[in-house]
Amino acid sequence: MAKVVLEDPAHVARRSITEVALAANTSETTVTRFCKAVGVGGYPQLRIALAADTARTEARTTRNLGGEIGPDDDLAAVIGKVSFADARAVEETADQLDVATLERVIEVVASAGRADVYGVGASAFVAADLQQKLHRIGRVCFAWSDTHIMLTSAAVLSPGDVAIGVSHTGATTDTVEALRVAREHGAITIAVTNFPRSPITEVADYVLTTAARETTFRSGATASRIAQLTVIDCLFIGVAQRHMDASVNALDATRDAVGSHRLGVRPDGRRRPRETGK
Repeated sequence: MAKVVLEDPAHVARRSITEVALAANTSETTVTRFCKAVGVGGYPQLRIALAADTARTEARTTRNLGGEIGPDDDLAAVIGKVSFADARAVEETADQLDVATLERVIEVVASAGRADVYGVGASAFVAADLQQKLHRIGRVCFAWSDTHIMLTSAAVLSPGDVAIGVSHTGATTDTVEALRVAREHGAITIAVTNFPRSPITEVADYVLTTAARETTFRSGATASRIAQLTVIDCLFIGVAQRHMDASVNALDATRDAVGSHRLGVRPDGRRRPRETGK
């Protein structure tokens, strides 16, 4: 039965239970049991699920603008290709992200005495983003991109601390080495990478994977970074939830602290009355 569904889900979505049972050389009762086994209530629900999935697949195929940006592409085509690739990176990253692993990583970071985040190149911006987010809710966190500083920071970590390495390829020597040193000194190590069998995973206690496909002019720059930020945002929200009251208070305090530096806002946080010129 599973083979029939996998080979042509669109065909199954259009057929009656009797027709599908015949195609699978089985009984209607077995088809119903299969539906329940895969988590749907019955054959009608299976047809709906398959039809919806087929529609999404066809929509993607229709809208598959292609990853490569050619020299003759106009600006509208460039915008379409970039936005589609970025949106796909976020969606596919969310679809494949291991929830159980993320849950454990959140617990580790939330209870850590200190978190150091390593990344170079485009990944350095992601590391800095996580540092800023965690720091804003009162968590002790540092982001490093210089190789020597990464290594020295890793060397002073200890059990109870966390080291997070961000590398799209998972093969960036600087980040891999820093994570290795952090692990040698007892820190729990976490890798955020697009490739689950890359070198960085060999020195990581936990691995969070992204799903980004690089295209012309974009290697290591945009799609990968947006996919990494998706993982980072999920991690941050999870940590903030573990310290909800403290996080909300910290966010309010930091918002008030910078409020006077926003145009149109008074030091007390209220909007200044509009000048009339009178």
